[in-house]
Amino acid sequence: MHGWVPILIMIGLGAGFGAFNILLSHLVGPKKPTPEKLAPYECGMPPVGDARERHPVKFYLVAMIFLLFDIEVAFLYPFAMALRELRWAGFIQLVVFFAILLTGYIYVWRKGVLDWGHERD
Repeated sequence: MHGWVPILIMIGLGAGFGAFNILLSHLVGPKKPTPEKLAPYECGMPPVGDARERHPVKFYLVAMIFLLFDIEVAFLYPFAMALRELRWAGFIQLVVFFAILLTGYIYVWRKGVLDWGHERD
């Protein structure tokens, strides 16, 4: 138990500091709510619609595609650093890697995930 005492003291100090700040802001803070203060802040514009409105699925697909291609491109740096040592075998691997990326990009493009315009009837 002797080794745990400093950890327990730090946890107690952290919890006490948090509780003290919350209590202090509750006691000292202003208490005059107005409709303007209670309204959600949206860049100075009055809020329109419901805050729980659903996002289109395309938003999430584009986000996932961005992450996928961004992470894939991060693998290019190690290839660039080791390309002289890898010689032609590394170059061929890099070309295959780019071909796979290009195939995925063309697939996503053909599926219409990147089209954000109005739907055509």
